[in-house]
Amino acid sequence: MAATPKPASESIVRQNKALLDRLPFSDTQDFEDATRGLVGRRQPNAVTAPDGTVLWDNDTYAFLDGDAPDTVNPSLWRQSTLAAIEGLFEVVPGVYQVRGLDLSNTSFIEGDEGVVVVDTLLSAETGAAALELYRTHRGDRPVKAIVYTHSHADHFGGVKGFVSQQQVDDGAVKIFAPEGFIEHSVSENVYAGTAMNRRAAYMYGAALARGPQGQVGAGLGQTISTGTVSLIAPTDFITTTGHEETVDGVRMIFQMAPDTEAPSEMLVYFPDFKALCAAEDATHTFHNLLTLRGAVVRDPHGWAGYITETIDLFGGEAEVVFASHHWPVWGNERVREFLSTQRDLYAYVHDQTLRLMNKGLTGPEIAEQIQLPPSLEKAWSAHGYYGSLSHNVKAIYQRYLGWFDGNPASLWEHTPVEQSKRYVDFMGGSDAVVGKARESFESGDFRWVAQVLNHVVFAEPTHAQARELLADTYEQLGYGSENGTWRNFYLSGATELREGQFGTPTETNAPDVLAQLSPAMLFDAIAIQVDGPNAWGETLSIDVVLSDTDQRYRLNLANGVLTYSDRPQPGSADATLTTSGKTLPALVLGGLSADSVAKSGSSLSGDSSVLARLLAVLDPGDKNFAIVTPETP
Repeated sequence: MAATPKPASESIVRQNKALLDRLPFSDTQDFEDATRGLVGRRQPNAVTAPDGTVLWDNDTYAFLDGDAPDTVNPSLWRQSTLAAIEGLFEVVPGVYQVRGLDLSNTSFIEGDEGVVVVDTLLSAETGAAALELYRTHRGDRPVKAIVYTHSHADHFGGVKGFVSQQQVDDGAVKIFAPEGFIEHSVSENVYAGTAMNRRAAYMYGAALARGPQGQVGAGLGQTISTGTVSLIAPTDFITTTGHEETVDGVRMIFQMAPDTEAPSEMLVYFPDFKALCAAEDATHTFHNLLTLRGAVVRDPHGWAGYITETIDLFGGEAEVVFASHHWPVWGNERVREFLSTQRDLYAYVHDQTLRLMNKGLTGPEIAEQIQLPPSLEKAWSAHGYYGSLSHNVKAIYQRYLGWFDGNPASLWEHTPVEQSKRYVDFMGGSDAVVGKARESFESGDFRWVAQVLNHVVFAEPTHAQARELLADTYEQLGYGSENGTWRNFYLSGATELREGQFGTPTETNAPDVLAQLSPAMLFDAIAIQVDGPNAWGETLSIDVVLSDTDQRYRLNLANGVLTYSDRPQPGSADATLTTSGKTLPALVLGGLSADSVAKSGSSLSGDSSVLARLLAVLDPGDKNFAIVTPETP
C-alpha cells in the first residue's frame, strides 16, 4: 500500500516562498518559445504496449498549472511546466519537432520527398507515436535518414519506431552517428548497465506517483518512457568537424564534440534553414558533468570550448537553435546570447573550481562556497534543474583529483555499515540518535538529519522510527530541491524506505543494444561477471571461432580472471566453440550451455564441461540492489 505523503514543513515553505522574490519569474520568454509554432497534439497523450501497459503518459502532468504548491520548489515547478508542454511544433518551415513524448525530443527535417529524423526518443513505442503525430499533420513522408546526435539511449532507443532493420540493410535509409558511437552506446549500457539502470530509477522517478508531492519532472524533461529500447547500427560515421552530407536535398554540416555531454557527440547545422541542432550541449539547464545515475566524468573545459567553436562556425548566420531536449531559441542575437551563456556557465564553474582546488579546498567545500555571477544566476537556462552546481563542482574535483581528498583519515575508512555501527554507538545508541534527530528535523536542519539517520538505518535496518523519520527527511529535502533529479532521488529514497524497493522500471541494456557487442566487448562483459574468489581454483580455456568472419579468439580463465586474445596461441584449448559473429551475442547472453549451442546451430568440440564450469563462476548483477538501506548479506 502506498504511503501518504507528508505536507511541507514550515522551513521548506519559507525557503520556497523566498525564491519567488529572488528569481525573475516575471520573465515569460521561455513560455512564449515553448508554445511557439504548435501544429497539433496527441489527445490523449498516452502510449501503451499491446497488452495495455502504459509506457508513457504525459497527461499525468496536467496538474502542472498555476502557482507552485508549497511542496515543490517554484523554480523547478516553472521548469517542469515548460518541459511538459507537448505536441508537434514548427521550428521553422521545413523543420518540425515533437516534444512531450519522452524525456527527449525528436526532430524532422523535411527534404525533397521525405524527412531526416534527428534523434529517436528512448522507446520504439514512443518513437512510433511521434512519427504518427508528425505524419498526421505533415503527410506520409518516408524517412530517408536518421541522425543519432550522441550515444545516450534516449537518442537512439526509439529508432525501430521510425524505420526497420531491413530498410537500413536495403540501403533505403542511412543512419549517421559520431565516431565512437557504437562503442560508447553499448559499453555504457552493458558494462555498468545494471547499476546505472537501477540508479536511473531514482534519478528519473519513473516509479514515483506524479503530483505536487511526488514526481514533477526531471529537469531535462519529465521522465523516461518504459517501452522497448532498440538500436540499429549506423551506416555512416562522422569523424571531422565541417564534414557535409546531403540526403534527400537536406544539407547537413557536422561539428564533432566528443567528451562533452556524451563521450561520442556531434552538433548539426542545417544551412538551408539557418537552423542549428545543439544536440545536448546547449539546453535550458546546467547539464550534468557527472550524472547521478553514474557515468564517466565529463569535461566542462572542453564543453565550453566546443560551444565557442559552435558560435564561431555557425553563430554568424544561425536564426534558430534547437536541441534534443527543451524548446528552441529564435533570432540570431538571442541564439548567440543563449550559446554564450551556456558556454560561460561551464567555463566559469570549471575555472573557479580549479582556482579553489589549488587553494586546498575539497570538492564539498568548494561546492558550498562557489556562487554563480549575478548575470548567470538570472539566466533561467543556467539553473541546475538537471545538473546541480553542487554535484557538478564535486564532479570537476573528481575529474582532476579523484575520490581522495588528501586527508589521511579518508584513505582507509570503514564500510558504510561498519562506520554507521560505530557512529551510532558513539552517539549513544539508535534511540538516542533518533531523539536528537527529531529536534534537528523540527529546526529544519534536514541535511544533518539525513546524515545521522542514515547511520542508524545502516546500523539497524529494522529500526522503524529511524526509517520513518529518514523518509520524512528525504521528502522535505525533495520538496525544497530546484534540481529535478535531486527531488526524484530524495522522493525515491523516501518511497523505498516506506514501501520497499521498486527495482528498475527501464533497462537500456536491451537485446538490440547487446546484439551490437563486438566479440571483444562481449568477452569483457562476461569477464565483469566472473566471481573472482569463487573462480580462484578454476582453470579452463575455450577457443571461439567465428565462421563468418574468420576470426579466432582464445579465452582463458585462471587466477579468478577471464582474459582473451585474438593472436595465435600455443597448444590446444580445452574446447572449441564454432559459431557466427551474429549468433555469438545471443548465444552467450542466452546462457552458453551445451543445449543452447546445439539449438543455435553452433558446434562445440573438446571438453563440453568447460561451458558449465564457466557458467558456474559467473555472478550477474542485481537489478534490485539496495540503495537507502544496507545490502542483505
